[in-house]
Amino acid sequence: MATTLLRKTVLTAAGIAATAGGIAGPAIAAQATPAEKAATSVTTDRKGHGERELNVRYEAQPNFYYCGPAATRNALSVQGKAIDVDAMAKKMGTTEDGTNSINDITPVLNKETGRDAYRSTEIPADKVDGKRVEQLRTDIVRAVDDGRAVVANIAGTATDTDGVTHSFEGGHYISVVGYHDGGKIVTIADSANPDQASYRIDVDELAHWIASRGYSS
Repeated sequence: MATTLLRKTVLTAAGIAATAGGIAGPAIAAQATPAEKAATSVTTDRKGHGERELNVRYEAQPNFYYCGPAATRNALSVQGKAIDVDAMAKKMGTTEDGTNSINDITPVLNKETGRDAYRSTEIPADKVDGKRVEQLRTDIVRAVDDGRAVVANIAGTATDTDGVTHSFEGGHYISVVGYHDGGKIVTIADSANPDQASYRIDVDELAHWIASRGYSS
């Protein structure tokens, strides 16, 4: 296991303050309302036309360090699975320091999916080239076309297609639940803030956001 994947991932107080929109503690602890869930439960299926989005039954993470279990729960919800985040956190070894790496999430995804569909992929910090971006794009398209969401471990700041910045300097986990323009643009389900539960991002931007960490697809 590469040492870059061993970093703890947790929303620190500084990371929360740096997130776009100034998320406070209560905001990330709140679960989505029925209206919010409905808003993120729209499926656009245009497989073969360069775009597809999966039906997410979104829930926000209940505390600052459950981003790993919450992202996994949201990812599995596209398959109609409803799994308690506390049970998920126990399986991943999540503590107040966060979830160690994407390698702790991949086995849970495979177990709950019931097949060996997911694998972990690392993106080294100094090797975000065209080849790795293309691999990420291909992996996302393949997973989504298979009816599966991708879970990514990210760190730092990224800007979405609407120009909104999302900052997680201490690290974070997100779900990738759809793609557009053949995978050049992807849809994110983000458990950190119900007010920014869903947004789109360029896949190249996502690759740089993942750099030094990894994703499960």
